[in-house]
Amino acid sequence: MQRGSDRLSVHRDDEMKHELKDLLRSGRPTRTEEWHDPEPTADDDPAVWAGPVTTGGAPSVAEVRHELARHLSRTMFPARPYELIHELRRGHAPDALVDPLERLPRSARYVNAQELAEAVVRTEETVRQA
Repeated sequence: MQRGSDRLSVHRDDEMKHELKDLLRSGRPTRTEEWHDPEPTADDDPAVWAGPVTTGGAPSVAEVRHELARHLSRTMFPARPYELIHELRRGHAPDALVDPLERLPRSARYVNAQELAEAVVRTEETVRQA
């Protein structure tokens, strides 16, 4: 079926894929000008893949509260840690945010994100000191 926007035929598309297959699998840059290639990461770049990026050291209450607020709604509170963990996992929150909540006492009940963030920071400080 011809749509009018195709510049090449189906056969030419397959032929071009075959020509580029080895180049794409090589693991080397495919561009001719070096300045087009993405710059590699530096040693001092933050580990974005590990979860929320912090300025170094222990996260502050404000940073933790901000990350929690991004993933939880106000209607979730008051809640127990296991309810919040379930909601965070359902919302695909990063593990770096969920894991500290698993160390909180299961019987605790948090009224808002501020109270939860304070408890998380307190627990993380206790874990780091141990």
